[in-house]
Amino acid sequence: MACLLDDAVCTPHIALMSDTDYIRPRTRLYLITPPRIEDVDGFAALLETALNAGDVACLQLRLKTAEGEIDLDATRTVGKAVTEMAQAYGVAVLVNDSPELAMELNADGVHLGWDDMPVKKARDLVGKEMIIGATAKNSRHVAMQAGEDGADYVAFGAFYPTDTKTGTVEASLDLLEIWQESMEIPCVAIGGITVDNAEALVTAGADFVAVSSGVWNHPAGAPAAVAEFNKILDRLDQTKA
Repeated sequence: MACLLDDAVCTPHIALMSDTDYIRPRTRLYLITPPRIEDVDGFAALLETALNAGDVACLQLRLKTAEGEIDLDATRTVGKAVTEMAQAYGVAVLVNDSPELAMELNADGVHLGWDDMPVKKARDLVGKEMIIGATAKNSRHVAMQAGEDGADYVAFGAFYPTDTKTGTVEASLDLLEIWQESMEIPCVAIGGITVDNAEALVTAGADFVAVSSGVWNHPAGAPAAVAEFNKILDRLDQTKA
């Protein structure tokens, strides 16, 4: 398994934090593909430029049809074009919703949505080494259960309004604060995140900020967005305090 943080927080189970002197690792950027990609080669080139612009922990392949359904064919096509390249930059590649496709693409893991395959079933399917992330929306209970079932991280959100995904629920900053104070498994903040609103999420305790349109639709371009996000994350890095 390509651990996104360090060995201390990459265990496939939930645990209470016991070390009061624990210093949280620097928050990292978690990229999500645009929902639709017409020019795959062009996207691959743009992605590589963005990866050269700053630190990126992982890339989630999340392609949708015009109707908003998961598009496995498009995900496969994009995955074949970018997986090895992203991994060469040390980026963990995760496939949305499909453990089977993650294995086919030799990706690093899978992200399971709210209504997707149960974490336990996915873990049985992909084995111990693959990363499994799970959506928890605004529920600590769901997040804790996902950790118990073998998830390596949980995703909370949406923290801000988003057009990228439908059916979202609002999550509050105190969810991140409480989780960071008490739980060991890493948490991802998602939903409408931009360079203008990410700081509050990092300060509250997000281990990762998951961004799609905030990078790909940035007015100065995706590479500039990645660089700007990293400037913010560097400035807020607790390990340098």
